Amino acid sequence: MRSLFRKTYRWMVRGIKLVLFTTIVGIVGVIGILIYAITQGPPSLITEQNTVLYGGDGEIIGEEQGAEERYWINIEEMPESIKEATLAIEDRRFYDHFGFDFKRIAAAALTDIKQMRMAEGASTITQQYARNLYLSHDKTWKRKINEAIYALRLEIFYSKEEILEGYLNTIYYGHGAYGIEAASRQYYNKHAEDLTLTEAAMLAGVPKGPSYYSPLANEERAEERQQQILAEMERNGYITSSEKREAVAASLVYAEGQEEDTQEIAPYFQDHVLIEASELLGIDKESVQTGGYHIHTTLIEEHQRILEEQVNKNIPEDEEIQVASAVMDSHSGAITALIGGKDYKESPYNRATQAKRSVGSTIKPFLYYAALGEGYSPVTMKEVQPIEIKVDGQEKPYVPSNFNNQHSEKPLSMAQALAISDNIYAVKTHMDIGPDKLGATMKTFGVEGTFTPHPSLALGYSSISLLDMVSAYGKMVKGTESLEGHTIAKITDRHDNVLYEYKPTYNKEKAIDKDRAFTVTHMMTGMFDSVLNADYAAVTGRPIKGKLTRMYGGKSGTTDNDSWMIGFSPQYVSGVWVGYDNGQKLKDFNDHRYAKAVWADTMEKVHESEPTAAFTPPPGVKGVYIDPETGYLAGPNCPQERLVYMEKSDIPEQVCGGDDSKDLDDEFKNDPWFKDVVDWFF
Repeated sequence: MRSLFRKTYRWMVRGIKLVLFTTIVGIVGVIGILIYAITQGPPSLITEQNTVLYGGDGEIIGEEQGAEERYWINIEEMPESIKEATLAIEDRRFYDHFGFDFKRIAAAALTDIKQMRMAEGASTITQQYARNLYLSHDKTWKRKINEAIYALRLEIFYSKEEILEGYLNTIYYGHGAYGIEAASRQYYNKHAEDLTLTEAAMLAGVPKGPSYYSPLANEERAEERQQQILAEMERNGYITSSEKREAVAASLVYAEGQEEDTQEIAPYFQDHVLIEASELLGIDKESVQTGGYHIHTTLIEEHQRILEEQVNKNIPEDEEIQVASAVMDSHSGAITALIGGKDYKESPYNRATQAKRSVGSTIKPFLYYAALGEGYSPVTMKEVQPIEIKVDGQEKPYVPSNFNNQHSEKPLSMAQALAISDNIYAVKTHMDIGPDKLGATMKTFGVEGTFTPHPSLALGYSSISLLDMVSAYGKMVKGTESLEGHTIAKITDRHDNVLYEYKPTYNKEKAIDKDRAFTVTHMMTGMFDSVLNADYAAVTGRPIKGKLTRMYGGKSGTTDNDSWMIGFSPQYVSGVWVGYDNGQKLKDFNDHRYAKAVWADTMEKVHESEPTAAFTPPPGVKGVYIDPETGYLAGPNCPQERLVYMEKSDIPEQVCGGDDSKDLDDEFKNDPWFKDVVDWFF
């Protein structure tokens, strides 16, 4: 008897020790898991979401996505019905547990043991959310352990509302729709915030088996589960009996298959927005598309419509020739319209941003900006007889020529040479100030590239993209390096946190001289002024002058393969390039006229709703009337005169007609303050 007592006592002690040991190990294990979960920090809640693009008016112009439809909405935007229906059927003790429902776990474990396999799940919403974010869906113990740790981290670092919000934004509802917003659009063609109780109860049943419970796949089975969910909502006090009966009786109307949108808004523009966003955020394009960003662009849909219409009107559809064009706000640098080709579906290659083509004479304004810094003025006169220039490393000399090899027998001023686009004047100026000056000037105006100091650089035989040229012209018009052509005004994440916002930046090392920039800007209005016609050539804007109803400035450019027109008003800058993708030569007269025609018609339409505006000269320059033929001040006996702006020290003392005794101060002292502004209109 005593021996039996001793044995029983020993077994009891061993049992107590085992229980104590197991308890201590369990407590230590739980503490270890908690410490591990805490030290890992808050898990990221970021998952793939559709990125939304907005136009300048705040309206959606496009949505970018990965392989699935994903959107993220705040929990406040979700109706109570979808939250309550989900909790009722998926996790009714969600607000009472810490990520794990032990009652459900115990019940599921008994079932698994009986069937000797993992037959029944007991995952809470937190566990399902963890699985959606980080893990695979295979039923293994390793995955279960990892899921538990992730779920614990979610519960430690995030509120229940944040977890529920994340779950409802990431759970799969079938047919490629992830999240309640995507599901609402997919099934009912409406936003989630507009769901009825009947619709919400139907959707809440789908995640259990998207292919099995989808009403689009099996409506009868889906309705049975919907009624089960409504019953659970009533049992848990979310709805009343009468609300349940009404929801069961209500009919459902499902969205029909959506036809593909064949009228995508500004597809070339949207492509460039994604590229610009990837550079600004430091991520790849695919990450932008699936990052759930809200990208507020600079697009003005009316400008885009106008630009596309004018291209279609002026360039025949059956022509192989291609086109690129952009419109930019002169004050902010915002790109308001952009096309990179005639047909995006046929060719998404963006010729406005990706193609670099020889810019021809559109480079000359920058040459003359550089020359003004080297002692030139708008009335600097030069002989423009044919010349030969010896170039190191070349046997034959370089011989610049004008159209049809014609030239003037008289000297030309810079203002007139720019208006008629005389090549000899440009090359002589280029070589006179130093062939490296133009390349440096292009970089001052934000155009990066290799600018070989060759005589031909003055005639634009360097390749530059259209968007870069439009941006450079914008800097000239505004007179500051701070203006930068851009398509994005702001980027926010899905919680409206601002990640980027456009702000002009100043660069003292590349500062633009306002006086010189304005002088060149005003000289470019000369391309539409017949007073500057020469004896051998008319101003280059003559073919489209009759279309224009207000003051513009600009410069055209032509090479064997490219036709350009870049021009501006006080409000907008616009550029057009026309040419062939394969580099073949322009064929005929029409190929050469398209760019100017598109530019003129676009600018006129864009300005129809704009008030008349004028440029105000900076205080460092003065407007004077000169005789185009001699470059002297215009006097009473001069047959023609042209307004030119220049520094006061550059104003000529001689007066056309011999009246060179006129005192300049006397001439200007009675001018009203608004004279220089008014002069823009006459």
